[in-house]
Amino acid sequence: MISYPQPTPEMSEKMQPKPTHTPTYSVVIPAYNEQEVIAEAYKRLTAVMRQMDEDYELIFVNDGSRDKTAEIIAGFCADDSAVRLINFSRNFGHMPAISAGMEHARGQAVFIIDADLQDPPEIFPEMAKLWREGYHVVYGQRKRREGETLFKKLSAKVFYRFIRRMTSVDMPVDTGEFRLIDRRVCDAVNRLPEKNRYIRGLVSWVGFRQTPIMYVRQERFAGKTKYPFSKMVAFAMDAITAFSYKPLKLATSMGFLLSIASFVYLAVIFYQRFFTDTTITGWASTMGILLLSQGIVMLVLGLIGEYIGRIYEEIKERPAYIVQEIVEKDKIHE
Repeated sequence: MISYPQPTPEMSEKMQPKPTHTPTYSVVIPAYNEQEVIAEAYKRLTAVMRQMDEDYELIFVNDGSRDKTAEIIAGFCADDSAVRLINFSRNFGHMPAISAGMEHARGQAVFIIDADLQDPPEIFPEMAKLWREGYHVVYGQRKRREGETLFKKLSAKVFYRFIRRMTSVDMPVDTGEFRLIDRRVCDAVNRLPEKNRYIRGLVSWVGFRQTPIMYVRQERFAGKTKYPFSKMVAFAMDAITAFSYKPLKLATSMGFLLSIASFVYLAVIFYQRFFTDTTITGWASTMGILLLSQGIVMLVLGLIGEYIGRIYEEIKERPAYIVQEIVEKDKIHE
């Protein structure tokens, strides 16, 4: 049986923040099956926030974990009034988990960080300093990625640049959800009515003063990545369909070019038929053109289907997530 470290009573008492209704900082931590790392995440986050010497709250969002993640975080809530746990009724996804944390955050500035510790909470004070200087968004920008395969690094590099080219919003490359956002930015994003949310895109879309802070992304402290290649592809499609209709314009351009090519080839066929004796059956060229044109048609239909599916999800007006319970010190809200 695996034993997970828990803070000692002395440590909990030392790290206990001053009670307040409106903390200066909120930290939103989405978590899904993170039992191997969640205690270390709590330890490091609490140590950093205590060093900043201002009121804070830690909001853990348990996204339907099937392991002991929720139980471990509930233990933190029992000892630390700064910790709140939002339990989803099932797994709704990374973006809904972040959205839930932002909607429940009470701080004047909101940090967003994953529980896997690849993004270092130790740079929170630097982010807060830039916020104090007047920036409304301070986003982490990766200058290097540790502990990842060459394929992962290359695919991530292509992903971020492809998204930047395809979307109509100016989204900085090599950035994730790791950032600090001002209360006004948080409220502006929370007011947006859409259900399928791409948080980093929405934060860029609402504007305000934004600046990067460079850092080295670390290897996971423990556990496995929750973003394999298939999810990255789906994530890219969500980002594109949420912020751009360039793919539809591209489909139109492809159809136009194919039409021109077809007319040119038709002229060649007429020339061969009436002015040469080389009009052989031409099965290969005919099939080639047919397959090419049908492939483009299917691609266009697929793109249109993605947009229609997104519209379908929005008009159903189902909530992006369902909260099963909220756990605080000596309280459980269902």
